[in-house]
Amino acid sequence: MYIEFITFLGTKNLQKTSHFYQNILELPLYKDQKGICKIFSITAESKIGFCKHMPVIFEEKCPILTLIVDDVDAVYKKLLDNDIAIEDAPKYNPTFNIYHSFFKDPNGYTIEVQKFLE
Repeated sequence: MYIEFITFLGTKNLQKTSHFYQNILELPLYKDQKGICKIFSITAESKIGFCKHMPVIFEEKCPILTLIVDDVDAVYKKLLDNDIAIEDAPKYNPTFNIYHSFFKDPNGYTIEVQKFLE
């Protein structure tokens, strides 16, 4: 029934957000909607979009944008190499049996890179 999933969030700086998601996180641009919204592919079926006309809304770690990866440490190193501020070094979370790390995007949204260990 459903083909894809896109989450849209607000941004105050679409150019800076676009640079971060395309060049730092290496998410390909899926669609530029007349410079108002840009949508980035995470997988073939999941995407994230940012729009200038929507407000930036978050509280502490809500929402959390989680990217599932095979190598959390490699992403962590890439972020450090690009001078991205990281909240914590990657660590094991026994409650959820995951290995993960958190950082912020240019809008202040919390991003988690995570690997399931089960």
